[in-house]
Amino acid sequence: MTENGHGPSSNGHNVPAEFPPPVNPAEDYVTGITDPEEERIEVGVAIVGGGPAGLACAIRLGQLLEDEPELAEKLGEVPVAVIEKGKTPGAHLLSGANMVPSAMEELFPDLDPSEWPVEQEVTKDAVYFLTSKFAVPLKPMPPNFRNHGNYVTSIAKLGRWLGEKAEEGGAYILSETAADKLLVEDRIVRGVRSGDKGRDREGKELPNFEPGSDVVAKATVLAEGTLGHLTSTALDYFDLHGSDPQRWELGVKEVWEVPEPLDRVIHTLGWPLRWRPKWKEAGGSFIYPMGENKVGLGLVVGLDTTDATFSVHDAFQEFKTHPFIKKILEGGKRVAWGAKTIPSGGYWSMPKRLSVPGMVMCGDSAGMVNIPRLKGIHYAMHSGIYAAEAIIDALKQDSVNLEAYERKVKDSLIEKDLYQSRNMRQPLSKGLIFGGAMGSMMVATKGAFPGGHWKNEDDAEVPVEIDGAAKSYPKPDNKYIYDKLNSVFASGNATRDDAPNHIKIQQKVPREIAQSWVSMCPAQVYEIPEDQLESDAQTVDVQVVPSNCVQCGAITAKGGRLTPPEGGDGPLYQET
Repeated sequence: MTENGHGPSSNGHNVPAEFPPPVNPAEDYVTGITDPEEERIEVGVAIVGGGPAGLACAIRLGQLLEDEPELAEKLGEVPVAVIEKGKTPGAHLLSGANMVPSAMEELFPDLDPSEWPVEQEVTKDAVYFLTSKFAVPLKPMPPNFRNHGNYVTSIAKLGRWLGEKAEEGGAYILSETAADKLLVEDRIVRGVRSGDKGRDREGKELPNFEPGSDVVAKATVLAEGTLGHLTSTALDYFDLHGSDPQRWELGVKEVWEVPEPLDRVIHTLGWPLRWRPKWKEAGGSFIYPMGENKVGLGLVVGLDTTDATFSVHDAFQEFKTHPFIKKILEGGKRVAWGAKTIPSGGYWSMPKRLSVPGMVMCGDSAGMVNIPRLKGIHYAMHSGIYAAEAIIDALKQDSVNLEAYERKVKDSLIEKDLYQSRNMRQPLSKGLIFGGAMGSMMVATKGAFPGGHWKNEDDAEVPVEIDGAAKSYPKPDNKYIYDKLNSVFASGNATRDDAPNHIKIQQKVPREIAQSWVSMCPAQVYEIPEDQLESDAQTVDVQVVPSNCVQCGAITAKGGRLTPPEGGDGPLYQET
């Protein structure tokens, strides 16, 4: 009942942005150095986030410091520290993923691709338009879906592998450590403060309480991934927001063991999404081979949808009922599940600057994702490499000026590719026919036609109303069609039930907004009390179950604020 929003509702529109979370990031999450000198953790470079961007940065720093022994000694016992909130690098990582190999080749020039943590090279592609019963191949295939020469990988596995390489190069991985606040003095970033551990739901200290620490660094890299906590804090504090607001997609993914191998990469458009402009359900699916006996598949949809009952997780379960998909999964079993947001604003939504004194932003944190081509991993890794090179040059001069990093990005394929695709996501919110036609022209002309600046709208500014999306969702049997709670278990989530609530929302809001949060969340974190659902109450309470959270970040895009949980909480992704 809470899932589908049954019960009376108003026909009025409601805007999530009008009910902002009770936080002030620039005040709540920025502080000076407070620990006495003997209690601080002193490091050379502090990297926040053990994903592709942060770990590529750590690896490149290790490579460069091999040739700079004096600088390495000057940076102290811990020249490079990676601060990762998950149990291990990769624990919170999820992607499709088809990886462009350029960054791996640059970072590991002597390593053969057979030694990379990849499933296989892509040799065949296909794109289908789905109706409720048929799968129609699109020929010629849209060029932005071509993946020949790319590699299918599990980004969770890639993260673990890159973490090992970073440690081999001398980096220290501080896993199960949440970066809670930016350390700033005289407008210079001096590091981060880690979060406390061992508090109960009310914030009281438990017997195993451990206070956070100041991690003081000569340079700080924010590589937190999508909807990064300290990144959004820095954007506010230093006024770095781009010309347009950032926008996001939400993806839900499963990995299946199957009896028959899949011989190609598949993408689909159309059903089960409603592509009329009214609903703004812009997105599509991916189905990727993962070796001889597994496939990874998922559904990705923009977070500017208008129907408060629309659920990406449940639409994905509906997608699996299509005859074309059932044939691929027949006789198989689900072995993994997860969910994650993807920044999709592109070029216009990137920060207006990528550095401030003492700090840079990399990868998904800075919006470096090419949505039309469904690519971001190699951009993240390249940005981490550029950050490392700029940081070493600055440290050799005892400087906190890291603007050279921005110049490297602007002179790279990141700038070139994102500029070409700068207007391609925006038309999709106006429906499949218009968006598809306009997007195809933009791809064909590499963004030259029609040119200009197509504005991105803020996902949280889109009004929501209770409509009929949920009526078609299949009933879970937890054998082929899975509910949300069963899926949270499959993510490896082991968050304490009495852990502090890391999700900041207004807890009394219009019914439509509450329902949009309930439906949107793939992990059943938000609930409306049953008695309010059954009544005609137009303003309702929102109950939060933070222990279910898989850190997808969607709530931040739709009017709330996800902050870091206690270090080590959240999912433990293995194959996503």
